[in-house]
Amino acid sequence: MPDHSERLLRHLERRSAEVRKLVVDAVYHAGSGHIGGALSLTDALVCLYFHHMDYDPKRPDWEDRDRFVLSKGHTCAAMYACLALHGLFPVEELRGLRSTGHFLQGHPDMRKTPGVEFTTGSLGQGLSGSIGMALAARLDDKEYRVYCAIGDGECQEGQIWEAAASASHHGLDNLCVLLDRNGLQIDGPVEEIMSIEPLPKRWRSFGWHVIEVDGHDHDEILRALAVASEVKGQPTCIILKTIKGKGVSFMEGSISFHGRAPKDEEYQKAMEELGAELARIDRLGVTA
Repeated sequence: MPDHSERLLRHLERRSAEVRKLVVDAVYHAGSGHIGGALSLTDALVCLYFHHMDYDPKRPDWEDRDRFVLSKGHTCAAMYACLALHGLFPVEELRGLRSTGHFLQGHPDMRKTPGVEFTTGSLGQGLSGSIGMALAARLDDKEYRVYCAIGDGECQEGQIWEAAASASHHGLDNLCVLLDRNGLQIDGPVEEIMSIEPLPKRWRSFGWHVIEVDGHDHDEILRALAVASEVKGQPTCIILKTIKGKGVSFMEGSISFHGRAPKDEEYQKAMEELGAELARIDRLGVTA
């Protein structure tokens, strides 16, 4: 198991704060969007894009690249922020989020946005697409891996479990699911809408290797991703225990920020909090 340096972890911590600030800014200027789930998934995306995935942003079509699919496509603002920080398009374009005719739509579109591997929107479909990519890698004798982020509310979809059974049947050890377990969906607490517990046992019963981690601890996430890369004969599901709206005090754990933009005063407060977090990290003097 690799040891992750303080320098690396601080770098990822700073990237997460940057991404969260860009998410809040983009959704605010759009006047709509799904901010809570984007903030809860941010740390996992940062670990993937800025350290773990074999991915060259200068060659987004490199055929041996690792693939990432955002099945919970409504939280695309976080993915767009990662792609922008990687230089696939100017950061300023994030303020075009959800605008008519803009290439950053409210759900990822592989035909419009550089770096998007699979078009998603209707929940439950991204894992099936990811299985296709993982099978293609095997058929083409390629070593790239496929990562798919899904939501806990999304696990109420029957297609998720059909896909889970298929991935296990084919022994897709080059496939890894990142399950954002923030406990809230648009209508309320996940367990009240339709219980998905015992979640780890369910995934194991479908033949998956399961790892549970703190979804806001970069070190834990990186270690889980490293383990997933070594698992043979079965796909891996990393259950990320997260907080909806993570990083902004009044958004954390709030269902009201599942799908609405912050108001003017909320925007100012959120940007101040995230700016203060960036300043705190910079004072540590340990960035990449």
